Amino acid sequence: MLRRLREVMARPVSAQARLDEIVVLIASNMVAEVCSVYVLRADGRLELYATEGLNREAVHLTTMRAGEGLVGAIAESAEPLSLSDAQAHPAFSYKPETGEEIYNSFLGVPILRGGNTLGVLVVQNRARRTYSEEEVEALQTTAMLLAEMVASGELQTIVKPGADIAVRRPIALKGAPIAEGIGLGHVVLHEPRIIVTQIVAEDTQREIGRLEKAIEEMRASIDQLIESSEHAGPGEHRDVLETFRMFAHDRGWLKRLREAASTGLTAEAAVERVQNDARAKLQRQTDPYLRERLHDLDDLANRLLHHLTGKSLVAAREDIPDNAILVARTMGPAALLDYERARLRGLVLEDGGASSHVAIIARALGIPCVGEVANITTLVEQGDAIIVDGSTGEVQLRPQADVESAYAEKARLRARRQERYRQLVDLPAVTVDGVEIGLHMNAGLLIDLPHVAEMNADSIGLFRTELQFMLAANFPRTSQQYELYRAVLDAVPDRPVTFRTLDIGGDKVLPYMSTLDEENPALGWRAIRIGLDRPGLLRSQLRAMLRAAEGRDIRIMFPMVAMVEEFDAARAIVDRELAHLTRHGYKLPRGLQLGVMIEVPSLLWQLDELMSRVDFVSVGSNDLMQYLYAADRDNKRVASRFDPLSPPMLRSLKLIADAAVAAGKPATLCGEIGGRPLEALALVALGFRGLSMSPASIGPVKAMIRAMNAGQASRLVNALLARRGAVASLRPQLMEFAQAHDLPL
Repeated sequence: MLRRLREVMARPVSAQARLDEIVVLIASNMVAEVCSVYVLRADGRLELYATEGLNREAVHLTTMRAGEGLVGAIAESAEPLSLSDAQAHPAFSYKPETGEEIYNSFLGVPILRGGNTLGVLVVQNRARRTYSEEEVEALQTTAMLLAEMVASGELQTIVKPGADIAVRRPIALKGAPIAEGIGLGHVVLHEPRIIVTQIVAEDTQREIGRLEKAIEEMRASIDQLIESSEHAGPGEHRDVLETFRMFAHDRGWLKRLREAASTGLTAEAAVERVQNDARAKLQRQTDPYLRERLHDLDDLANRLLHHLTGKSLVAAREDIPDNAILVARTMGPAALLDYERARLRGLVLEDGGASSHVAIIARALGIPCVGEVANITTLVEQGDAIIVDGSTGEVQLRPQADVESAYAEKARLRARRQERYRQLVDLPAVTVDGVEIGLHMNAGLLIDLPHVAEMNADSIGLFRTELQFMLAANFPRTSQQYELYRAVLDAVPDRPVTFRTLDIGGDKVLPYMSTLDEENPALGWRAIRIGLDRPGLLRSQLRAMLRAAEGRDIRIMFPMVAMVEEFDAARAIVDRELAHLTRHGYKLPRGLQLGVMIEVPSLLWQLDELMSRVDFVSVGSNDLMQYLYAADRDNKRVASRFDPLSPPMLRSLKLIADAAVAAGKPATLCGEIGGRPLEALALVALGFRGLSMSPASIGPVKAMIRAMNAGQASRLVNALLARRGAVASLRPQLMEFAQAHDLPL
């Protein structure tokens, strides 16, 4: 039957004629009096597309909802249903136009692709009979052929107006906005899924042999991955990989693969068949652990298919179009940098939020990015048209012409806005009442540095040194660090640079360093705590910075300081390194300033002591907000629960601004909120005179600052904060103020 079906699939006939031949062939080979194909439409209804045995006049007329009748029940559950007396089943739904009332036994299987239901394939008989397991298997295998036919778009030629089939339908998805901008382009799958086109085996034993060989190769590659120096040593990452290896040796999974191949499928089709069944079951589980296992099985199946086909897990450069939108389940920061920036128009992630490492890289590259888009990797096909809106978190897959036109216009408007911002580049960020605000840039890679002059930023207000460590295969030597810091200073010779010492730990794990098993890593051994406990690490970094700055000005900032004594200890290490450089005849920096990043709330009650010791302070608002509210910023359930424009947060920020003014010390804010115009309005009102942000945020914030009156804003915010009462946020009042004064937000 499979060979004859393959011949029908290759015949140059219309889609309807091909379907009609297929149902006749299946009915004949299954010794069934009825064979019908139902296809899921974009509106969620199942439409009868072909039948042998039922009334053919009902084709394209009979429809039912998912969940309605036996066919609808199969579509909803994504599992086969075999009945000897169909009409006695409580889900049976009578459709008089089909004439199916004379048939009793019923066997239906879902038409699945990527675990998603595309339709239902049914056979029926008058006699009350029980279908064998072999017959169920045969029908499921046949359904795979139909899934490829549906997914190929061939059936679009027989679709009625307004009744598009589900697999090619436009889909609007919502995720978490990560990096601003709008990207229109075509899907490029990172670690692309193999599309199985050859379903039927020519030689079953040969296919089983290919499968066994690929399984051994996959196991060996996983063993090599685990034992490689990059992943050696204990830690959570090792446990994850060991679990992954356990799945690769799972006897039940391997048994199902071998059984599928023995039914006459190619090795690739056997893998796809087993994964379709697993995905259909696990997608409907509510247990997070079971759903996470789905990702493991998906990854294993994908790796096995790549071993079978000999294809790379990463898209080849020549396969990347000029308007590529990368789609990935997850991605490391180094992987994104492997792609040619000029061709990238956007990035969509199934996992990964705004504070993930790849998100930082995407923002640095200026790539529109949306994360946490459920199931995106199974919904897309390579080359699908797609739109990414990094400002709202919206993703439009296979958009209709009017939607595409609307987003294209939105992109043009954004480009015109950007052009207006470019016209402000050489103008100072001064409020209408003469208050000058320093606008600085956050950076972490050499590719960021051209933006400093391009946006006319006053300085690099935060250079994240940990990105060099995260992207390296081994711990960077002092000489390598020196070369990077020297290159940064050379790239912006006329502007100050503030280097933040290594901020690792928590969510920032270096693959070559053994990690502690901490229940609360965000509150654990990280940043300055690691530096002071491992002074050799901090000394090598400080030595590289001080040497790179010979004869020039440099600012060094210590993160995660919780007590002034920690700053004293760090300053002592700096003094020791200065003495070392002097002793060995190195030229010292012309000007050296040491500061602290205020992100731990305990410093709010040590501000006087702190200000007497430091040369400057910078506020890390992301972590300060996290610790102030005990709300993990990587936890979707609580991350957006509290507003940074809430009175407690703003009062904390005001304490810092006031203490800095009283001590005559510069205070800058370098967290995410500094780059949002409305939040920047509040920060200027609180007394901050320096804000550090991503390059893309400088234009919008400068436009708002040049239109605002700092005195008016300050009086409003101070009056609101002086009030007592349960107010969750000052956002509504600030929005009202901005609208009343025509401030561009």
